[in-house]
Amino acid sequence: MDFVSGLVVYLLLWWWIFLMSLPFGVRTADSPEAGHAASAPTQPYLWRKIAASTVIAGILCAVVNLVISSGLITLGLPSG
Repeated sequence: MDFVSGLVVYLLLWWWIFLMSLPFGVRTADSPEAGHAASAPTQPYLWRKIAASTVIAGILCAVVNLVISSGLITLGLPSG
């Protein structure tokens, strides 16, 4: 897998994992202030979710690169 393809795979995996991790650990305020949404999280922990997404996407990108490089899955058309 060349650099651009690897970068695209990594970025897609990163966003997918980050968006999936957003609901984890979310707690809403018991009594929200006036003008604030009742569903707004008190502590979203975004930096933890960004760090976790970076590590997990890196591992999954390495696995995808290994699978593509090993030839387990080919995307070519059958000859004949």
